[in-house]
Amino acid sequence: MADESTSSEASHEPMADEPTAPPSPRRSLWARLGLCVAAGILAWAAAAYLLVPDLWKEYGRKHPSLEDIPGITYTGTGIPGDPINVSLIGTQPELIEIMLAAKWYPADPLSLKSCLEIAEATVFKRPYDAAPVSSLYLFGRKEDLAFEQPVGDNPRHRHHVRFWKTDKLDFDGRPIWVGSAVYDQHVGLSKTTGQITHVTAADVDAERDYLFQCLEKTGGLASHYVEEGFHKVREGKNGGGDPWHTDGNLWVGAIAAKPG
Repeated sequence: MADESTSSEASHEPMADEPTAPPSPRRSLWARLGLCVAAGILAWAAAAYLLVPDLWKEYGRKHPSLEDIPGITYTGTGIPGDPINVSLIGTQPELIEIMLAAKWYPADPLSLKSCLEIAEATVFKRPYDAAPVSSLYLFGRKEDLAFEQPVGDNPRHRHHVRFWKTDKLDFDGRPIWVGSAVYDQHVGLSKTTGQITHVTAADVDAERDYLFQCLEKTGGLASHYVEEGFHKVREGKNGGGDPWHTDGNLWVGAIAAKPG
């Protein structure tokens, strides 16, 4: 009998290879949720404290802040002039080279001789690739460089842009230039002074866009980006009393640096 009892008890012991009961589905769900939460916290910490600051640092190096750049130029008598709407990054020789490649030509200094030449060209409808532009002021000085592109054979119509060198440098040490690009529609009288002058088109964004189209075609721009909301005031009148309006954006182009 003793042997039968022992045998009966042994038969109720689990076999070594008998499968154990699976974990509770609820317990597995909570474990997975815990792992997901932990992974999410680690990803957030890596992004917030490592990745994003590095991205902003790199963005700041490539795109220096232009918030403190004046948005409006002035005439020599202190009347508000044309708005700033373009910017280029590069040395002066690089800027001149890409503008010439884009078929925009340096404007002659404004003088009695150049004024007579443009008047003659206007009357006889002769091309004048280097027709002068009047001086506008930014940072307390007139433009450092001025370019224009004639339209047809009459200098009454033309594209033109003035550039000022700022005291800002890009991450590679090259200067940042800001400019005002406008389109001359025809010759007329200034509404503020009564002097003979070019009447400019109101849509300064169209001229900004056109200049960058010309620059892109040269293949000399390494990159470009848009400084959104550069202008808080998006309409006004220039020194000749001509109205202008803009979407408020400044277009910035980095000229491809020459090797060496």
